[in-house]
Amino acid sequence: MDFEFRRTKKSLTRLIFSRIGVIALLVVFQAWVLVYSVLWLGENFQYASGLFVLISAFIAVYIINRNDSPAYRLAWMPIVLLFPVLGGLFYLFVRTNRITRWVKKRVHELENRTKHLLPWNEDVQNKLQDENEQLYRMGKYINNVCGLSVYDGSDVKYLAMGEEKFEELLKHLKMAEKFIFMEYFIIADGYMWSSVLSVLEEKASQGVEVRVMYDGMGSLGRVPHGYEKVLKGKGIKAKVFMPASPILSTVQNNRDHRKIVVIDGKCAFNGGVNIADEYINIESPYGKWKDTAVMVTGEAVKSYTAMFLQMWNIDERCSEPYERYIAESQREEKQGYVCAYGDNPLDSEWVGKNVYCHVLNNSSRYVHIMTPYFLPDDEIINALCNAAKSGVDVKIILPHIPDKKTPFFMAQSYYPLMLSSGIKIYEYKPGFIHAKTMVSDNECAVVGTVNFDYRSFYLHFECGTYFENMPAVDDVEKDFQSTLDECIEVTEEYYKNLPVITKTWGWFLRIFAPLM
Repeated sequence: MDFEFRRTKKSLTRLIFSRIGVIALLVVFQAWVLVYSVLWLGENFQYASGLFVLISAFIAVYIINRNDSPAYRLAWMPIVLLFPVLGGLFYLFVRTNRITRWVKKRVHELENRTKHLLPWNEDVQNKLQDENEQLYRMGKYINNVCGLSVYDGSDVKYLAMGEEKFEELLKHLKMAEKFIFMEYFIIADGYMWSSVLSVLEEKASQGVEVRVMYDGMGSLGRVPHGYEKVLKGKGIKAKVFMPASPILSTVQNNRDHRKIVVIDGKCAFNGGVNIADEYINIESPYGKWKDTAVMVTGEAVKSYTAMFLQMWNIDERCSEPYERYIAESQREEKQGYVCAYGDNPLDSEWVGKNVYCHVLNNSSRYVHIMTPYFLPDDEIINALCNAAKSGVDVKIILPHIPDKKTPFFMAQSYYPLMLSSGIKIYEYKPGFIHAKTMVSDNECAVVGTVNFDYRSFYLHFECGTYFENMPAVDDVEKDFQSTLDECIEVTEEYYKNLPVITKTWGWFLRIFAPLM
């Protein structure tokens, strides 16, 4: 199939289910309700108008009293006020849906089932308490919230491009002897997936247990409907996380945005790289595609195994022997610490955002960030600006050629505030940055799936890898500096010369940040 045709087909398919589509539906339906009410009620419309105001007021009070992030609650207010009927009802549907409550309960059960298999080593805890209080406190938080631990017997290899991740992934898949677990937001037909699939088929025929899970929205239009049945026919256990549906449902919102591979409990992959050809620059719809990943070995692999099994078993009725898979990970004598973490959008913890805030609030010299989307809440923007104002060198690399223009225009609307605070902003001139990395003070780094936006912070299942005092931290910083050489620096003059319509559109669309 011709690339341009496939690209157009995917774009049209995804638009039907997109966030912009939801906004358009709200606008159209709200207008229809108002027009119909005026025509039907005539002079009595004033009573209907009063009812709309009461509905908005009731839902506004409900939102204020919810145990959500203050910034997230505030962000919903314009939507409720602009669309007093549909906006409020949409919020209630998204945040209180029966399916959401069931999944929340199920995830909590599964986290409890694996927690006892991932104890935090007391020697590591005592050592951190004596030598690294900041990491100890963050580790304690992640252990309490996620049931995952900080490990000292592990190693991290930083992979600076999707091509590097692809090469390492194929090499280690071919070495698999017991099991392969793969969880991705996007799996797409193409060279990358066909290369991986051929190895998976071979391994399955050899008796290796192979499981593949992909997100129903992320892979929409990229693989055929019912593709999991095709994989099962090849001996691969496969499932779709929350299949996309044209019927409005909360599952459209809480997506599995994670990227995890676990092989024999010996190594795990994490980062921003999905299984699609643009990630390894075979296709180039947005110029050069820059993405990153890490390969983790040692005891810390247990955390990725647990996270995968938790997601896999959300819709399973039978319990499985988690210890059989988690016990495969073995300690390595390596320096430094590794802490994997997951983020569940159905609880009241914002782990991905809190890890970023931890790094920002404890940096003394520099914080360097790469992210494809930048729609921060007040807490993140304040942490960034305060760090810069206190003398920390804060640099952020964003795309120059965006894959989605709407979030890009919204990101640019933050430029004046960030520049005035001393934050240095750069756009990656060759194309699109999809990496989600943060590195600080030559001491610690984060590589994972969490974008700087509302969806990653509050709506998606996410995961990340925090590592400290190991050579891979220097590799992340070297890659940042190398990438910086290919960037355009954003200045006040640069922002001033952006089209007025672009800036205006970006400011206006920030009203809808929770849906973006």
